[in-house]
Amino acid sequence: MYPVHQQAHPLRRTPRRVAMISVHTSPLDQPGTGDAGGMNVAIAEVARRLAARGTQVEVFTRATSGEQPPLAELAPGVLVHHVAAGPFEGLPKEDLPGQLCAMTAGVLRREAARREGWYDLVHSHYWLSGQVGWLAKERWGVPLVHTMHTMGRVKNRSLAPGDTPEPELRIIGEQQVVDAADRLVANTAAEREDLVTLYDAEPGLVDVVLPGVDLDAFHGDDRAAARAALGYRPDERVVLFVGRIQPLKAPDVLVRAMAELTALDPDLAARTRLVLCGGPSGSGTAHPTALADLAQALGVPATFHPALDRAALRQQYAAADVVAVPSHSESFGLVAVEAQACGTPVLAADVGGLPVAVADGRSGLLVPDHEPRTWAGSLMRVLADDGLRGQLAAGARPHAETLSWDRTVEGLLGSYAAALAAPRDTLARVG
Repeated sequence: MYPVHQQAHPLRRTPRRVAMISVHTSPLDQPGTGDAGGMNVAIAEVARRLAARGTQVEVFTRATSGEQPPLAELAPGVLVHHVAAGPFEGLPKEDLPGQLCAMTAGVLRREAARREGWYDLVHSHYWLSGQVGWLAKERWGVPLVHTMHTMGRVKNRSLAPGDTPEPELRIIGEQQVVDAADRLVANTAAEREDLVTLYDAEPGLVDVVLPGVDLDAFHGDDRAAARAALGYRPDERVVLFVGRIQPLKAPDVLVRAMAELTALDPDLAARTRLVLCGGPSGSGTAHPTALADLAQALGVPATFHPALDRAALRQQYAAADVVAVPSHSESFGLVAVEAQACGTPVLAADVGGLPVAVADGRSGLLVPDHEPRTWAGSLMRVLADDGLRGQLAAGARPHAETLSWDRTVEGLLGSYAAALAAPRDTLARVG
């Protein structure tokens, strides 16, 4: 039996080493494929910057291929552990709770090879990781900081039509993590409110730390050159969707809105191209061609691309007239910020963290519902009005510049310091 470690370095305020847990997806994965998305990007960006400031980060994720090495370097000071837990391939996220015991054993085994007190803090991402982080916290005697990223109760409250509700198993698991964590990190004030009202989180233990964007990787390319390289006509209007193809992200709303646009303004619709970048994910994998089939049935010309690397994605952002983010639920909306960093205005659903990611009326427009006709009207408003589109484009980059990963890390280090200074059981005794 492993020894239970005592609290390491109780007076330390900046951790020397952080164990990050990301069970179901790796920061090495390509965003926009499978279950990889904004969370992958956030973990990778934060880990790099923590390491640059002197805090080493070791990320534990489930191995999904027999060819993955047990240990890989993401960046100087950032290691990724691939832990064998269940079959390497073909295991959907919904079946991962059955592998949490194996995942936890693998994490504890890796730590047991280190000297005692190796990690000062555990930071888990998503509820599955929180379950593993909770046990690691108890075993190692260190604080647990947890970031939900998405929450089952929130998703079920704004479920896409026909989508599968999140199971009660997840809801219970999330509640357990909320109750066990020393600090909770929320992406926005709205997410903090959801944690407090829906999961009874202690308000004083929830920190709001806004995610950021890589302002060096995402910037304004030459728009004319980008459009020419992608084969767009000078008079063509381009609507871009970037993300996983699944009901939650609502790309079907965008396809239906394009069909509605034909009725509202046939000439504009004939000059508008819909471009979608990303692969099937979640419940969208059950019918991977459903969106293309819908576009064909409605007579909507649509171009589909797989998930793209940063350089290719930056070119797509720069070439687009508007980027659409019609999600039913979104804890933040990284795509919206990346697009704005490239100087492209955004149309976004008025949900979750998107009102923070998009400055309504300055860098983009918020759409009040998910009705295709409402979206068609908003698309027409932006695409047909060169002055408005130019005004929003001018405000896009300045808004994105208020959301940097360096500021995210500053806030995160504050959460780490608070967790190290006053672990939750200490607060309970004081209370």
